[in-house]
Amino acid sequence: MRWITRDSSFYRSLMLLAVPVALQNLLTFSVSFADNLMIGSLGDAALSGVFMGNQMQTLLQMVSGGIEGAILVLSAQYWGRKDTVSIKRIVATGLRFALTFGVLLTIVGLLFPEQVIRIFATDSAVIQAGTEYLRIVCVSYMFVGVTLALIAAMRSVEVARIGMLVSLVSLFVNIGLNYVLIFGKLGLPAMGIRGAAIATVISRFVEMCVMIFYVARVDRKLNFTLPDLFVSDPTLRRDFITNGLPIMGGNIVWSVNMMASSAILGRFPASVTTAVSVANTMNALAFVTINGMSAAVGIITGKTVGAGKTELMKEYARTVQIMFLLVGFLTGGAVFLLRYPFVGLYSGISAEAVTRSLEFITVLSVTMIGTCYQAACLAGLVRAGGDVAFVFKMDTIFVFLVVLPSAMLAAWLGAPPWVVWACLKSDQILKCFVAVFKINSFNWMKNLTRDPSPASP
Repeated sequence: MRWITRDSSFYRSLMLLAVPVALQNLLTFSVSFADNLMIGSLGDAALSGVFMGNQMQTLLQMVSGGIEGAILVLSAQYWGRKDTVSIKRIVATGLRFALTFGVLLTIVGLLFPEQVIRIFATDSAVIQAGTEYLRIVCVSYMFVGVTLALIAAMRSVEVARIGMLVSLVSLFVNIGLNYVLIFGKLGLPAMGIRGAAIATVISRFVEMCVMIFYVARVDRKLNFTLPDLFVSDPTLRRDFITNGLPIMGGNIVWSVNMMASSAILGRFPASVTTAVSVANTMNALAFVTINGMSAAVGIITGKTVGAGKTELMKEYARTVQIMFLLVGFLTGGAVFLLRYPFVGLYSGISAEAVTRSLEFITVLSVTMIGTCYQAACLAGLVRAGGDVAFVFKMDTIFVFLVVLPSAMLAAWLGAPPWVVWACLKSDQILKCFVAVFKINSFNWMKNLTRDPSPASP
């Protein structure tokens, strides 16, 4: 039994897949970070309003991420068998779900923006800013799900670079338009947070167009065409729903957790919600590399399990555990050391918000150790390996029985904001203890593929 695999193809595949995904995540983060810095210069209310306005997008991203996860889990296993016909049918199913949900959320955002913001905030200035932002940015929801589903399709067949290219285009479009529209350059009026929302809508539309063009005209692995979108395979659709619902459910649980967390912390002064936005940005930056590597592990896992190489997969799983535990300690240490210079970038926020941000980021430096380990193990191994329901059960139990009750109790007892924040992040450490036993039982490896079946239009 080897704890560290000597299979050079594992490390080669890991890097070839992880680097483009990590760079894509970094570019996506850069867009969000630039947004935060520019909007942060407008003051605490504007930054908090945009943060609250993005809570509905959090739900969109979580559901779209669930659809993306379902595509990856199933398609990566079929890729292990080189069955591209089944992959195209899975992708078509995911695209239809993603577009439908995006349109529904757009309608809600257009009709009820203020009611949505009031769920998360009580400060009148924050509500006004959030409503103004949400009423415009919700139009982008129709585009996000399509883009993510197509990126997942390409990743499942080991084409990760296109996601990086799409994010690079988005970086230039979004930051350029932000600068022009927020501050009123090139003869245009200064539009503030409305300008930020318009820039986001345009950049998301451009992302979708680039992705559609690549899949339809450039890709040679799937050769996905418009007629493929309307082909329906009842068996694969059932598999998508059966295996996709736990992934979507887990993501919805996580989105509820994030929105409930925002609602709990939104009862504190605006300086606290500003600090949450700053700390979450730091968390996203720290998670860039880990998320890329975890996604790469998931693709390798799906392909290996789909090809029936269970003994090799066990060797890979032991290697992943050691690798990501070390990465967790290194990342946590880096977060702790960089907390002061990072917060110093936010020149427009109040002194109270700076203090709270430093406290929150200190908590993150500890929980990041667990985040690195359990993200790779639970998403990259267990879920991608076929046991999709386990991660959903874990998230549900910890969110509703540990995280939210402890945070609400701490807030009710008048605990400092950093204690409430620590309660909201406690699952990142606690889930690791369960993950250790689950991974090393190796009962999560399940081949989900089927022989090709006839399809109907």
